[in-house]
Amino acid sequence: MADKMPITGTVLRTEQLTRNMIRVVLGGAGLRAFVPVSATDQYIKLLFPTSDAERPRRRTYTVRRWDSEAVELWIDVAVHGDRGLAAPWALRAAPGDAIQFLGPGGGYFPDPEADWHLLAGDESALPAIAAALEAMPAEAIAMVFVEVDGPEDETPLRTNAHTAITWVHRRDLPVGDALVKAVRSQEVLPGDVQVFVHGEAGFVKELRGYLRVERQVERTRLSVSGYWRQGKDDEGWRASKRAWNEAVEAEQEQRLPQASR
Repeated sequence: MADKMPITGTVLRTEQLTRNMIRVVLGGAGLRAFVPVSATDQYIKLLFPTSDAERPRRRTYTVRRWDSEAVELWIDVAVHGDRGLAAPWALRAAPGDAIQFLGPGGGYFPDPEADWHLLAGDESALPAIAAALEAMPAEAIAMVFVEVDGPEDETPLRTNAHTAITWVHRRDLPVGDALVKAVRSQEVLPGDVQVFVHGEAGFVKELRGYLRVERQVERTRLSVSGYWRQGKDDEGWRASKRAWNEAVEAEQEQRLPQASR
């Protein structure tokens, strides 16, 4: 996503979806400049001004929904306490508040030619997973795994597709441990699978290795990337993400049989 002129949105309303997820709905005349991309994981970069002359700090969020007729942009923000930049903003957002953002970007859309779809992620991937499910036709088949803290964090997922949805409760386990176990224990369906796995970088790496190396899913059928990495702030992760992803991919590709590379 190339940087362009920032777009200004105005908070219309907020909604507490679960104990740890807040929806912020933006509108206003500034959103007339928003041009969506054809991706269910389309994202924007919220801009938070700093107290000095530095560039605004950025936080990336998936567009949960864009309603061109109502001129509304939905952003679902996962909050775990009053920490960081985006969580406090979402917690305190009130009608009339303005926020600037860049975007959108994106690269994944459910392929109608796929025999079935596998989608897995944590709370950070939930908006993109929800948008993907809504975009699937009635004849599509999808297996979905979402890890959240507990049952209070589950939210309805609407789709016309044939879908098996598994909510994985983290409880006191490290992020992604329960999710990886759940995905690995699921019987893999035959045929061409399209994969969407996003969330914390550690479990994303594990699931990529499982799918690419053990299951030998074609690389072109994988949309797999870490939205965030435990122990790093957003700036730190963005600075190292490309090199980290390239190293992971190179290491896992080397583990494949020569004929599958």
